[in-house]
Amino acid sequence: MNLTETLNWRYTTKEYDTNKKISDADMAEVKNLLRMSPSSVNLQPWHFIVAETTEGKDRIAKGAEGFYHFNKPKITNASAVVLFCSRTSADDAYFKHLLEVQDKDGRFPNDDVKNGLYGAMNAFADIHRYDLKDLQHWMEKQVYLNIGSFLLGVANLGIDATPMEGLDMKALDEEFGLREKGFTAITAVSIGYRAESDFNSTDKTPKSRLPESEIFTII
Repeated sequence: MNLTETLNWRYTTKEYDTNKKISDADMAEVKNLLRMSPSSVNLQPWHFIVAETTEGKDRIAKGAEGFYHFNKPKITNASAVVLFCSRTSADDAYFKHLLEVQDKDGRFPNDDVKNGLYGAMNAFADIHRYDLKDLQHWMEKQVYLNIGSFLLGVANLGIDATPMEGLDMKALDEEFGLREKGFTAITAVSIGYRAESDFNSTDKTPKSRLPESEIFTII
């Protein structure tokens, strides 16, 4: 599929075929998509819980109780589920850890480039920590960049996806001890293959978007 075909093919899947599973090779690509996402100053403020087993999906489904019960089948019937988690803080120790990992990977041609990135990390973090006072929100926005890239990437692999904010994130934080580890759950994305009976598939409910004349200003 070309990009336009992929964009028209993908949609938020509401019903999964429980008999179809993502191959190990494609799951390796799924994990690569998560790792290789862009982020501001290469901050990578994320952690991913990937549930591929029935037991793992049941644990994530604990966030779909009560009011959020409508999302439970989208978790338990999918081939896999990714819980996207964001850091709750970013300090100097974390910045230096990032720099050392990148240094070992050969990212810096010289110390000036390395020190420049270190300065940029601190500068932008301080803007969000002190001036805008939204450091955690800024990091969450980087995770949402990852989610957008992820949705397009899995579609390119012919894999369906369902992003879900309708979950009890506090329950998921507690289930996986995330807050004690410096993270918090923000979104889960189920992945797998659409059931033929899915009412939301694009052959039954064509995509609808605002017209170009309304959303673009060309200058």
